[in-house]
Amino acid sequence: MHEELAPEDLLRLQVLLAQEVKAVRIDESNMSVVALTAKGEASVPLNPTTRPEKYLRLVRELLSGHALGSPGGYPVYLSRWTRHGQMETENLGKLLLIGEPEAVVAVVHSPVLTDELAEYAWWAMPTIEHARLMLRREAVARGRMGRVLADFLVEHLPFLQDDHPAILDTVAVLLASGVLDEAQRLTIWRCGNRTNTYYVPFLERAAEALPDTGATPRPVPEGLERLAAEGNVAACLLRRAYSAAGQTFLAAAAEVLDRPETQEVVNHLFNALGVYFRPDGLPAEAPLPGLEAARAACPELEAEWQALEALAHTSEAQLTPIFARSSAIGSLMRRKIAPLTEPLQGHIRVLRGQAKS
Repeated sequence: MHEELAPEDLLRLQVLLAQEVKAVRIDESNMSVVALTAKGEASVPLNPTTRPEKYLRLVRELLSGHALGSPGGYPVYLSRWTRHGQMETENLGKLLLIGEPEAVVAVVHSPVLTDELAEYAWWAMPTIEHARLMLRREAVARGRMGRVLADFLVEHLPFLQDDHPAILDTVAVLLASGVLDEAQRLTIWRCGNRTNTYYVPFLERAAEALPDTGATPRPVPEGLERLAAEGNVAACLLRRAYSAAGQTFLAAAAEVLDRPETQEVVNHLFNALGVYFRPDGLPAEAPLPGLEAARAACPELEAEWQALEALAHTSEAQLTPIFARSSAIGSLMRRKIAPLTEPLQGHIRVLRGQAKS
């Protein structure tokens, strides 16, 4: 099966595979096999005796036969198993020994990925997508690789430029990982000065722990404070909006509403607004608990109660009738959704103490 491999290549590869190899990658441009071993990196230059693509296929057959007992490469059924979490960690590691990019992808996707395997997969194929996928795994986020992957993603955020779905996904993963320090969180938040999409994952996933931007809290009226102290849900929600963190949330939301770039950004923002202004688990269409009692107790805050109610009912479902008929983005999209966003901006201004709706 290996007679077409150059004898010196076959010997060097066999010697390489006799070591404690952690991962293998094939450098097609330089025609070499590079391995990560217990002692570091080792490289075997190849000397093709036939067309490069055919020779590399023979090399992959050798690697696959050694690691999996299957010289045919990366079988389709193994792809299905790994993507559905049906492969044990020990066998999963063998996929990193065959030099197949698709096998590395399968390892990265696996729910049984460990911090150690993440290290080897990262060596084999370090990409932004793989960093996002692996950092989603709790074992990886809490392990040594969590910091490595997070630092890589923060460093490469500027390269996403105007790829808004990638920005949403990357920042969300970073926030959920719990790996970021305060300086990194603030750095990412400040990226919103350039592209306000960066704010949206914070509003969705870190509304209770937004970076300190020096926002000034609003004075809480005595009646509102008393109601909140008594446990009135609506009053507690409104008091939170008056806080420095609440004002930061509202300011960022207003900025995104003013100039969202894509439909996905708007959907995420509408969901974030609704979740922030209603109790956990309450459906968007449900009445806001305590609202009528709060209205009766503090009628002078009627504009605020109206704003709170409108924002609590906000969700992407309101956008569906518009986006179902249009794929517009940018300024055209903003014109189409103006009947929804302009009233929301008015309600936000009320809660920021800037105007009455």
